[in-house]
Amino acid sequence: QVQLVESGGGLVQPGGSLRLSCTVSGTFFMIYDTRWYRQVSGAQRDLVATITREGRTNYADSVKGRFTISRDNAKDTVYLQMNSLKPEDTAVYVCNADVVVDVPYYDRDQGTYQARPHKDYWGQGTQVTVSS
Repeated sequence: QVQLVESGGGLVQPGGSLRLSCTVSGTFFMIYDTRWYRQVSGAQRDLVATITREGRTNYADSVKGRFTISRDNAKDTVYLQMNSLKPEDTAVYVCNADVVVDVPYYDRDQGTYQARPHKDYWGQGTQVTVSS
C-alpha cells in the first residue's frame, strides 16, 4: 500500500525558513508528478508547487522566488524549501503524488510494453505557522 508522509512543519518567525519533506513508501513501480498544496481551515486547497519526475518545476505566483521544490528519486522523497516566510504562508501543507503501482505489461498486439495508469495519492499534511 502506498503512503505519503510529510514532515518538517512547525512554527517559524516571519522571514524565516523551513524545509518540508514528503516521502513515498510502500510497494510501487514509479512516482511521476508530485505537488505541494496548502490549505487554511475553511478555505480551498491551493496548489503551491509541482515537480515532474524529470525535475521540471512550476510555482504559484505567491511563492515564486521564495519556495523551491526538488526531489530525490533515489529516496522517493520530494522537498519544499520555504524561505522568506510570511504570515500568509501559514497553512497545512499537503503532498500529492501520481504513482504507478504496477509494472508495465506486455501488449502482444502492439508488440511493446505498455505503462499502467497512475493513481493519485495524498499525505496527511503538516502544519506550518508563521508568526512572531
